[in-house]
Amino acid sequence: MDLQTTLLDAMANYGATALFFSILLASIGLPLPASFLLVAAGSFIAQGEMQLWPVMGASVLGAVIGDHIGYGIGHVGGRPFVLKLSQRLKAETLVEQAEHTMKKWGGIGIFLSRWLITAAGPYVNLTSGLTRYHLLHFSIWDVLGEILWVSIYIQVGRLFSDQLATISDALGDLTWVALGVVAIIVIGYKLIQSSRQSAKQSAVILSVNE
Repeated sequence: MDLQTTLLDAMANYGATALFFSILLASIGLPLPASFLLVAAGSFIAQGEMQLWPVMGASVLGAVIGDHIGYGIGHVGGRPFVLKLSQRLKAETLVEQAEHTMKKWGGIGIFLSRWLITAAGPYVNLTSGLTRYHLLHFSIWDVLGEILWVSIYIQVGRLFSDQLATISDALGDLTWVALGVVAIIVIGYKLIQSSRQSAKQSAVILSVNE
């Protein structure tokens, strides 16, 4: 029996409680298919086997608690512990990238790693604690991102409840599509900023010439 089947059986038998612990452990860094479980939970909701709000509450709570445990590990353990842990997990590059993301993007990086670049989430948690990112700000971005993540994947499961296997295979593609949308938004924003700056500079030059 593979891991996905075991977790689905646990969710079928123990409901939102199994989902809570699975997502909590995945948020800390264990390699569990959290996004797939949310899609499966959405499918169970559509079939009347689970209820929406208990699933939503358990999922968001498990994710947020797991994220804060990761933050605490980074904060208390410090750089030597985080480096040692990343070496054991063979994730040195991911930790470096997560730290770079935090320094460059701050709260936005936390938000995006909750629902878009979910594989980086546990490492962003560690580096957020490691770099002493403000806990309240971390919590706000974390909760907002996790609510969005849980809502998206549960809704996908509800809409396509009879195509669970197909959705499981397509989860990676869904991430790349979302990345493409974000990239388009960012590029568009930069172009608008650039055009506004060019317009201001032109206006200044014209006023000087007059």
